[in-house]
Amino acid sequence: MQLRFRTIGILVITGLIGVSFGWAQARKIPKHGPAVVLFDGRDLNQFDSFLRNDGLNADPSHVFQVEKGQIHISGTQFGYLITKQEYKNYYLRAEFKWGEGTFAPRQGQARDSGILYNIQGPNKVWPQSIEFQINEGCTGDVWVTDGAALTDKNGTHVAGPAGGGSKIDRFSKGEVKNVVGFRDPTNELEKPHGEWNVVELVNRDGHVWYYVNGKLANEGTDAFPASGKILVQSEGAEVFFRNIRLYPLK
Repeated sequence: MQLRFRTIGILVITGLIGVSFGWAQARKIPKHGPAVVLFDGRDLNQFDSFLRNDGLNADPSHVFQVEKGQIHISGTQFGYLITKQEYKNYYLRAEFKWGEGTFAPRQGQARDSGILYNIQGPNKVWPQSIEFQINEGCTGDVWVTDGAALTDKNGTHVAGPAGGGSKIDRFSKGEVKNVVGFRDPTNELEKPHGEWNVVELVNRDGHVWYYVNGKLANEGTDAFPASGKILVQSEGAEVFFRNIRLYPLK
């Protein structure tokens, strides 16, 4: 009987390993090196903060706080946490979930945040960058901002105007309404409100892939810029992040 249980245990473990490998291969995550832990659940030492009203590393109203191993972003001001280092050619994985609050100028509108990357130039709202949009009903969209550019899957070159942005919709996106709590009625990729979601970005030599909860949501090529800093937004909605890790590609 003991041998039987041991055999079953080995089979279960083998099956789980197989599932793990299948999970990675199905989503075509490239081979990568050990993680660079951008957020370890304890502090924000890998980041600077920037707020539209208060500037660099000044946060008197505590928009960004570490609570219970999570980054709690209040959303009460527009701004961000931005990495101190620049990065190129990586796989980025993070988890997020929405809080409750929405605030002016987006009070009552669909909750909004995002991960901006390949950031170049001075700190401002918003810097030259490409965005992995995190927004109720729109998570997985691309935004290119302030001169950044990307070519979509159909070969259309999309550039963000100076001081503004242009959008590339995620795959199979349905109807959109800019109201708090909105969910895509035909192809929602987010989990129900209050649950953790996984977002993954592969950024390799100007070719980018977006995954939301394991599903390919967007893809583009010829990214400009092709490298830079990474930020997480405060954009009028309460949001939580955890387990933010970057893996250099081999």
